Amino acid sequence: MTIHIGAKPGEIAETVLLPGDPYRAKWAAETFLTDVTCVNEVRGMLGFTGMWKGNRVTIHGSGMGMPSLSIYVNELIKDYGAKTLIRIGSCGAMQEKVAIRDVILAMTATTLSTPSRGIFKEINFAPCADYGLLRAAADAAASKGSATHVGGIYSSDVFYDERPDLNEQMIRHGILGVEMEAAELYNLAARHGCRALAVLTVSDHLITHDALPSDQREKSFGDMVEIALEAAFA
Repeated sequence: MTIHIGAKPGEIAETVLLPGDPYRAKWAAETFLTDVTCVNEVRGMLGFTGMWKGNRVTIHGSGMGMPSLSIYVNELIKDYGAKTLIRIGSCGAMQEKVAIRDVILAMTATTLSTPSRGIFKEINFAPCADYGLLRAAADAAASKGSATHVGGIYSSDVFYDERPDLNEQMIRHGILGVEMEAAELYNLAARHGCRALAVLTVSDHLITHDALPSDQREKSFGDMVEIALEAAFA
């Protein structure tokens, strides 16, 4: 048990999927895992451990933003021995070729700042995905026939962004989408010798202003969860 996770020793699997929303963690666990047990409810951040095709998996909420994710990932790695951590979440598309419901596999994560900034000081560290996970996820997406894009994303530290000039530069430089957590996940995985990947479903579009209705999101997110699970155990 840690400050933010109430799981007992041994209740967290080495493979952890990390949606931001704790209720999405509940939905994913109940939909894709068997023999599911709720292992955390501290502060309403739900975590579940179960089985997928004979493999033990934990699906645990991470909250919104890099500071929140940093808390949970630090504790999952250092106190519970997590080795493979895959973010499953939504993002906003930043290129016209990327459509609503498409899946983005984040090869790199650009950001203005993360909770790790104090460690890196003047260094612009380049956080990236684990190549084995990235390749396995791309293969899994191809086998499913999912519309998938592999490339760089932007991890923003604000939701209500008042820097349209910054978004313009992200678009200009080919960034596929924007979300709020992956860069710090990749930093922490690199620091502790773990594997990490972000598998993202496009829920809205910064250029076209299209958006996925809330009642359609869970069905569309199913491909993302399956790709993440296939990649973790490839």
